[in-house]
Amino acid sequence: MQSSLIEKSKKYLWLPFTQMKDYDENPIIIESGNGIKVKDIEGKEYYDGYSALWLNVHGHRKKELDDAIKAQLDKIAHSTLLGMSNVPATELAEKLIEISPEKLTRVFYSDSGAEAMEIALKMAYQYWMNIGRTEKKKFIAMQNGYHGDTIGAVSIGSIDLYHQVYGPLMFESFKAPIPDVYHSKSGDPVQCREECLAILEKLLEEHHHEIAALTIESMVQGAGGMIVMPEGFLSGVRKLCTKYEVLMIVDEVATGFGRTGRMFACEYEEVQPDLMAVGKCITGGYLPIAATLATEDLYQAFYDDFDQRKTLFHGHSYTGNQLGCAVAVENLRLFEKENIVEEVAKKAEYLSSLFEELKTLPHVGDIRQLGFMCGIELVSSKETKEPFPFTERVGYRTTLKMREFGMLTRPLGDVLVFMPPHVSTRAELKAMVEIMKKAIIEVTDEVMKVGS
Repeated sequence: MQSSLIEKSKKYLWLPFTQMKDYDENPIIIESGNGIKVKDIEGKEYYDGYSALWLNVHGHRKKELDDAIKAQLDKIAHSTLLGMSNVPATELAEKLIEISPEKLTRVFYSDSGAEAMEIALKMAYQYWMNIGRTEKKKFIAMQNGYHGDTIGAVSIGSIDLYHQVYGPLMFESFKAPIPDVYHSKSGDPVQCREECLAILEKLLEEHHHEIAALTIESMVQGAGGMIVMPEGFLSGVRKLCTKYEVLMIVDEVATGFGRTGRMFACEYEEVQPDLMAVGKCITGGYLPIAATLATEDLYQAFYDDFDQRKTLFHGHSYTGNQLGCAVAVENLRLFEKENIVEEVAKKAEYLSSLFEELKTLPHVGDIRQLGFMCGIELVSSKETKEPFPFTERVGYRTTLKMREFGMLTRPLGDVLVFMPPHVSTRAELKAMVEIMKKAIIEVTDEVMKVGS
């Protein structure tokens, strides 16, 4: 049976963000999960070192979440949100507003983080149209940013590997630099921050009259390599957006719901977004729900008689799905009951201490961490920060070695992603870091030996 399933997966599937030739050479099919481990069809268990792509909170098969879905199934699985609401979507909206930055008062549902960002773009664009500022049609995106894979989200993304091929399909956006301290010339966080803010302000001075909104990931650029922003940068961007009348769209899809040790990462600098996209951990990693949160001022710009043509014409078939919203409500109840955010903040300190040993390895150039969002960058030379040759695929090979040792994750180039489920214990964190260490040593030693 196992070999048959493997062959079927090779024959019929086209996997996301996957070169299928790689998959054919190293196939894996997950059959089940329990706690922070998953099991493949051959019975081998693995630590879930990246939370099923950054979204698992309580581990797999959490009884309370399972029961919430079963209870909702006894009522109804889905009804449309177009022109009407439903019980769990209404309850979840109230909870989301209670825990979000205070100026956010309205919730618009979707199915994924990319869609949540796409909706934010359309809201920001139409907001200015609705209030008569029709000249404000463009966007500022941060260099090295990532917001998903729909055309609008790609247009405000800036990772060539992912986005360059789709250039002719994208609308143009202004690009502003992000303070990447490790890769900067100075290596000084304050200088790096101030240089980037100065460039952003000059861009706003020249073009604010035509800019509708700025998009930015909150405190950490995820897919861009786990780049943690220096203190004061996000709040500095907020001040500039306010000064130049540009809406600020904050992407909390990856950073939200406790991942960084705060409910939302923008809380670190008390930033109040005009629009905020959330997803991933919203359901504890169970079902595809996302949301775009907006201020009341923005919402009111759409509220009018139908003949004024201010309606937001956007929606998806499964928007506000009852099963997803019901499990999200239970997920947030568990956040309170089990003090999830506070526990992540405490365990993140312990995780940081575990990383000290990794930092001594000759080919670990940098470790970037905010809460349970971590990136371990592998380099050929620690002194010069010279990367390994692209063709060596050191990050990818290291994750394959980690799989061999019993842990799953995916790399971002030569940056190893470590984003364990929120409920990981200290013992489990230690075991996973040990696996990373062992894999890094074996792969980098092999690469350097061949290179010499």
